[in-house]
Amino acid sequence: MAETTEELSTMLGDLSRASERVGLKMNMDKTKVMVNIHVAPTPIKIGDSTLEVVDDYVYLGQTVQLGRSNFEKEINRRIRLGWAAFRKLHGIFSSNLPQCLKTKVYDQCVLPVMTYGSETWSLTMGLIRRLKVTQRAMERAMLGVSLRDHIRNEDIRKRTKVTDIARRIAKLKWQ
Repeated sequence: MAETTEELSTMLGDLSRASERVGLKMNMDKTKVMVNIHVAPTPIKIGDSTLEVVDDYVYLGQTVQLGRSNFEKEINRRIRLGWAAFRKLHGIFSSNLPQCLKTKVYDQCVLPVMTYGSETWSLTMGLIRRLKVTQRAMERAMLGVSLRDHIRNEDIRKRTKVTDIARRIAKLKWQ
């Protein structure tokens, strides 16, 4: 963190040189610059590389952005990651395994992907609803049930017995 881009450029240059002295090298593709409204975004060069100026980026698995925290982007990203994890396990969810095993796989493999970092999220009812809708869609896919079958969500939940995502997030926040 620095007050000016010149100060940041100096600090990053010093870090790069100190890293090289001990045999390390900064990855300039992963190094990004983020500025707030008080600093004009100007390119910063370290050696031959110009660092990219970004509004947000993913650091340690979570989206980081300056300004008012809006977790809609992070929720969308988590939903996409959840579906990717769900699709990887499609063979398990569409198999003849007992539902209790499918539920364990879901609770241990898909749900953590969707709720990672949720302890820091400020969620609105709309965002919680989107997460619940996604979870219900996954439950329907697990059971091979369509919306046209007109089976109530409560009945589906009784059959799948998966952990409710809103409860999981609340539990993680309290922990």
